[in-house]
Order: sequence, then C-alpha cells, then structure tokens
Amino acid sequence: MENAELRAVVEVLRAEVAELRRQLGQNSRNSSRPPSSDSPFVKPAPKSLRRGSGRKPGGQDGHPGSTLAQVMDPHELVRHEPGRCGGCDADLAEAPEVGVERRQVFDLPPITVRVTEHQLIARRCTCGVTTCGAPPATVAAPVQYGPRITAIIVYLYVGQFLSKKRTAQALAELFGTPVSEGTVAAMTKRAADGLGGFLGQVKDRIAGSQVAGFDETGLRVAGRLHWVHCARTDKYTLITCHPNRGRNGIDDAGVLDRFCGVAVHDAWAPYDTYAGVEHQLCCAHALRELQSVAEAAPLDAEWCWADQAADALVAMQTLVDAAIATEADTLDPDGLATQTHLYRSAAHLGITQTAARSDTVMKKHNALARRLIDRQDDYLRFTTDWRIPADNNGSERDIRMIKLRQKVSGCLRTLTGAQQFCTIRSYLSTAAKHGRHFFDTLVMLAEGRPWLPATQ
Repeated sequence: MENAELRAVVEVLRAEVAELRRQLGQNSRNSSRPPSSDSPFVKPAPKSLRRGSGRKPGGQDGHPGSTLAQVMDPHELVRHEPGRCGGCDADLAEAPEVGVERRQVFDLPPITVRVTEHQLIARRCTCGVTTCGAPPATVAAPVQYGPRITAIIVYLYVGQFLSKKRTAQALAELFGTPVSEGTVAAMTKRAADGLGGFLGQVKDRIAGSQVAGFDETGLRVAGRLHWVHCARTDKYTLITCHPNRGRNGIDDAGVLDRFCGVAVHDAWAPYDTYAGVEHQLCCAHALRELQSVAEAAPLDAEWCWADQAADALVAMQTLVDAAIATEADTLDPDGLATQTHLYRSAAHLGITQTAARSDTVMKKHNALARRLIDRQDDYLRFTTDWRIPADNNGSERDIRMIKLRQKVSGCLRTLTGAQQFCTIRSYLSTAAKHGRHFFDTLVMLAEGRPWLPATQ
C-alpha cells in the first residue's frame, strides 16, 4: 500500500516538473509571449518562423533609398579661395578660375519660437456703437501655443512615446519654450476630442470590410491591468482601451458586433461568439504552439507530429504566395491535397499520442492537435480565399506600439488618458497606412481640421 502511494506521489511530482519545465521553456519563439518578456540572460536561439523571400539582404533593386544628394540651388553659397600657389608661392588673386569642387552641408538654422500678435481693433461709429475686430477661430485666448507647437508636443508624446515630463523638457531645450506637464495633457485631450468624426468613419469602414484582423493585449493603467483592443484592415486601424478583455471590451470598440466578414484572430474563445462572422485562425500562433510541442519532445525522438504539421502549414502558405505572385487562377490541387493530408495525419497522430492527457502539458498538446482538426477550415481558409492573410501579424504590428509605449514610459495613470492615447494612435496608424506623415496630420488636427481618409 505504501509503495502505491509513493508511486502516485511520484507521478504527481513528475507532472508538476513537466509543467514547470514547459513554463520555463516558454519564450517569444514558441508561445504568444512578447519578445520583451524574454529573459536577458537566457535568450532563445534565433530561429525565425518566417518563410524565405528568396531576396538578398539589404536594399533591393529599384529602392529609392534615402541618402543625401546635392541640390542645385543651396540656400547659402560660401566661396573658399586658395591662398598662394602651391608650386611657386605666387599670389593667385588675379589668376583665372579653372574649376570648382562643390561640397554641401545640410543643417538646421537656430530654431526659435515666432510670436504673432493679433490685435483686435475697436472702433466707435458716429452712432455711438463700438465694434471690435474678430480674431481667427483658432485664436481663442490672450496667450496660447500655435498648431505647429501643439503638433510637436502630441507627436513626441503619442508618436514617439515620451512621457509628459520628457516631452515638456524636450520643448524647453529645443525651442526655449517653457511647457508644463499639464499643458501636454491638455493638448492631448483636445487632440483626442477632435477625432470623434474620424473614429466614427474608421469604425464604419472596418465593420463594413470583407476581411479584418482583431487582437488584444494587456496595458497597465492606474496601477491595474486593462486591455487594449485592436480592429484593423490594411487601410484602417482602431485601437481602444477597456477594463475588460472579453466581450464587454470588444463590444465597446463598436466593430465586431456589426462585422459580417472574415475575422482574423488568434483562436481566443470570445471571438467565436459573434454570429455571422467567418474565421481565419492565425497560423503564426499555431506555428509557435507547434514549436513548443516539438521542443518538449524527447531528445532521442527522430520525428515529431508537430514538426510535420508546422511544415505543412508553411508549405500551404508558400503555395498561396506562389499562386498570387504568378497571378494563377487556382492553387496546384495536387500540392494542396498533399499538404492537407500531411497536416491532418500529423494532427491525428498528435491526438493519439496525447490521448492519455495524464498531465497539464499533455492536455495542452492534445487540445492543440484537436483544434487543428476540429477547426481545419478556419485554419486553412486562406487557401481558398486569397484576400485573407494566413496570420494576424498585421494586428500584432498595430497593437505592438502600445506595448512599446509602456516599455518606454511606463503605465498610463488614468483610463481616460489611456483612451485618449489610443484614439490618437488610431489616427496616426490609419494616416500612415494612407501614406501620410505623422507631423502633417497632427498639424491639421491642431488646426481643427483633422485629416479624414477619402471615401472609397
């Protein structure tokens, strides 16, 4: 009886050790954890899950580049005459000019704030009534900052993730203009308040699109964990912040509850609760999960079902990329059938090998293998509709900026401030997707005429 109890204890301890090893072995390469969470002392060996592009590293042929080039009409011309002759030491003042070598320096002039005074002239008519001149609509106070300074402040705070304190310091040091943290907060609020019409348009266009990506990530707000939600297409980005990760937070964004297209996401359960939505589950997430399974396999194992499933997924993405590149009408049917068979057979073997579900690790691997079978259509939808990306990397790129902000300047102090920050990030990200520069669009916003994407 004692031996049986000891064996039971040993099995429990083995399961706990396996789970702890699995957790310790998780990193950005084999799970959904961000790269910033990787230990600085135990970095995973570089091993990209990306498919090779076939292109050589560096700039590609035809790329315009961004190196400096001399201009024909410089702002200032400075001539440097030679002294005396290097041969006979004669004076060269009257010698003929036989050549010139041009060298140009690109620099900024000293930057100072330019103050414009608006004088509202009052005149009294012969009838006795005094009438005063009206200021421009954007001049609303005796002393205020102009739209370009406002745009720079919002650009540094929201566009480049400086804290309010460092943003104020940057303005004081660069332009000699004193700015308080409260001023930075007030300008950010005015900028976000001016984007109501923009947000409405973006929500409507994403909700009416045929394919859209959805993702969420945690953000520390007021010392507590909140959730940033992202809805996006190739042309539009909507980022919102909410205390809840689930349907309350998703519905607050006002997109997915009206969406009737194909939602690209990472298989998180709440996304499946929306009726009338088709799904494309993120293959990049699946590849990371399969990588984790392969790493947990015995060292002496010659083959792992997860490797075969991952190779089949990558091969199917390669087939789609090749068909799109060659403008083919359909995929190679034999190639697709072969890879689909390899994908299904690997997942079925995974189900069989993990059927015992004797510990936490085996349960996770079994759940993954079953999901690959049960939701095969949702994983492979990209092979039948080429408008759909195979992964949700676009959403991760759009939402990563929020994590970068937290890494650079820490958490946000209030939910209102976080929501304002996300609103302006939605504006900047959408503008960038339309080829607009951050600063230009922020000047338009500060002038009270925010940029809006053209109706398509």
